[in-house]
Amino acid sequence: MIAGRPISSAAQGRTHVPVMLEEVLGLLRPAVGETYVDGTFGGGGYARALLEAADCTVWAIDRDPEAVARGARMAAGFEGRLTVLEGRFGDMKALLNGHGIDAVDGIVLDLGVSSFQLADAARGFSFQAEGPLDMRMGGTGPNAADAVNALSEHDLARIIYEYGEERLSRAIARAIVAARNEAPIETTGQLAAIVRRAVARRTGRSGGRRGAPRTDPATRTFQALRIHVNDELGELARGLAAAEALLKPGGRLVVISFHSLEDRSVKSFFSARCGSRARPSRHQPSLSSRGTARVAAPTFLLLRRGMVRPSAAEVTRNPRARSARMRAAIRTDAPLERVA
Repeated sequence: MIAGRPISSAAQGRTHVPVMLEEVLGLLRPAVGETYVDGTFGGGGYARALLEAADCTVWAIDRDPEAVARGARMAAGFEGRLTVLEGRFGDMKALLNGHGIDAVDGIVLDLGVSSFQLADAARGFSFQAEGPLDMRMGGTGPNAADAVNALSEHDLARIIYEYGEERLSRAIARAIVAARNEAPIETTGQLAAIVRRAVARRTGRSGGRRGAPRTDPATRTFQALRIHVNDELGELARGLAAAEALLKPGGRLVVISFHSLEDRSVKSFFSARCGSRARPSRHQPSLSSRGTARVAAPTFLLLRRGMVRPSAAEVTRNPRARSARMRAAIRTDAPLERVA
């Protein structure tokens, strides 16, 4: 129960089940008259829960036109308290400033792909069903087919290694280039089959490591391409900086990530903003404009040390929660000026 009201079954029983919903609301502490941002609207689970927990206002953002359409339908039930904007959460400050909002009380970011996007074969995020090799969260720009058919073998290998943390990235990139020389790679099924064959040739197996739960060999490559196509890590960096600029003193930021690259970026951001990151050298202190040493005041304080994982009971109810990691911090009254 949050703010005296239980979370409705409607907020929990939809296609896209929000991860660690009770924990998120417990950290954001929605209150009457306050303003919140759901920067990754998706299925609207967090936005709905905030609106049902208190008589507050929510501004939601999503780059996916289909999510924005869902949000418009949801907004009709909240009498002007929910506004859904089409755009990237990395641009949230500019988006909200454009509507006269220059400070908010809380922000939640649920990173990665939504259940709606994964379930729609036409979006091309999943290899579980045949579909066009798209993977765009929005409707514009180069898609995954453009990447696999145009990028050099070197760039493909780098993307698959860095964003997918795939140790067989070079073999997979070679296999992709060889296949596209025969015919363009246009569907999720084509790409998944190419990756599986490349992994099988190198390992003699069609799945994960011996003794580990079987994971489809295409998983890491699909993740890497999705991150590349949507510039997800760049978007995250911009979004964290925008949240820092928008939050009032005492405002709260909660971020849920689903793989180590995202979580590493969030952890690094909070470490720097909370003043816990060491300088490169004790002989090179930060300097003020007058040349005297000073340290920038922290702009955030951690609400919880380390990351929060979902309970075993939640993972049983919602397998999507299995890889979730949550971090949260509260905005101080320190100015935004950063000293490197």
